[in-house]
Order: sequence, then structure tokens, then C-alpha cells
Amino acid sequence: MPEGEGQRRFGKCASHPYAVAMKEDQSIVSGIARRFRGFLPVVVDVETAGFDARRHALLEIAAIIIRMRPDGVLEPAAPLACHVLPFMGSEIDPRALAFNGIDPDHPFRDAVPEHEALARILVPIRKAVAVAGCNRAILVGHNAHFDLNFLAAAVERTGFKRNPFHAFSVFDTVTLAGLMFGQTVLAKAARAAGLGWENSEAHAALYDAEQTARLFCTIVNRWQELDPVRVWEGSGEPGSDSLPT
Repeated sequence: MPEGEGQRRFGKCASHPYAVAMKEDQSIVSGIARRFRGFLPVVVDVETAGFDARRHALLEIAAIIIRMRPDGVLEPAAPLACHVLPFMGSEIDPRALAFNGIDPDHPFRDAVPEHEALARILVPIRKAVAVAGCNRAILVGHNAHFDLNFLAAAVERTGFKRNPFHAFSVFDTVTLAGLMFGQTVLAKAARAAGLGWENSEAHAALYDAEQTARLFCTIVNRWQELDPVRVWEGSGEPGSDSLPT
């Protein structure tokens, strides 16, 4: 790892090396449940040791719950983040580490086993779903099924109970950014949205999750400005038509 890399990757997580507890902010109750049909959007980004969710190690996970202000504007809540120990028997592709800059053996990682990492991320999300009056969380991600697959594989490996996320539905910011900005690469989409981008911070789960959350909120908020009709406000009770499982 280059000099200064440890400070970049671990320094930001050091104050919140594990999940940050979310206050039960009543501003997210009901409004966001109506807006997304009983789903609570939660941005997730993972950094891994390869592309195969069953074989390659999960190394970092970050999640950001999306909340709604009383005026209907979306904004990110405080982040949840963990460094994760490679599971027993997992494979590590050196090419993946070269890309994301992670050293799994770095002493500053303070990594925890997968089950503990999942608890520190998913339990606060589960509570937020209940507080928001939603039925379950829906994963928001950039190339979201990659993150969903690694999360689902970790849940299956560890036997983690009551995963709050929908099993297959996602909100993918690749599609949303392509529609609104004509960009599908996260860095280019963030710049097009006026959010900026720091290459030195990229490919850390926390930074990428923060930028994806800002991008998602920007797109939805801008859409609401363009379409003030807000048809979802007259759609009845959130999730009343039986959400798929």
C-alpha cells in the first residue's frame, strides 16, 4: 500500500469504524413509505476481492439510509461502515486488490467477521424500516446487483436472520444517471450532477456509498422539481398491493 494510503482509506472510517447508530428521525415516517411504495431506499457499496460473490472475500461494506424531510426532499442519513475479515476458505484475486487498494492484512483495518459486520449494518437498517413505516429496505447502488449479490451471499454464509432487503429488486443509479445525465460511470455522473469527485478517495466503500447516496438524492429531488404532480401521493397506503418477496 503506498505511503499515505492507509490514512486515506482508514482515516475517514476511524471515527466510525463500525456501524453508526441512526437516530429515529420522525421526518422519515410515512412520506418516504408513500414515495417508494413501502420500500425504504438504502444505498449500499461493497469492496471485494473479486467478482464471484460465493468465492471471493467481502472486504468492506458501507450503507446509507435515505430519509425524507417534511418538504419531501430526500437526503442521506449518517453512514454505516465496516471493514470485513475474509471468510474462511475465501479467494482473493490480486487484481481486485490492485484496483481497490485494499490490504486485507493492514493493521488499521479493525476488520470484523462477516456476521458481526452484517449485524452492525443490517440491524440499524431493520429498525429504520420500521420507524419509516416501510415494509422492507430496497438496495440502491451503482451496478446495484453486484452489491446485492455479495450482501446476499454473506447473509447465506453466516445464517444471518431477518435480512431487511428485498431479495431481488433494486434502484440502480447507473440507469438513473444514464437517464438524467447521460453518464453511467459513477465519477462522471457525480461530476455531471455537480457533486464533484475525488479520485484519491474512490473505491473505498464509504466514499463510493456517500457519493452514490448524494447522486440518488439529487436525481430524485430534481425529478420532483420537474414533475410537481407527485402521482405517488395519491396511490393509497404504501405497499397495500402486496409487495413481492
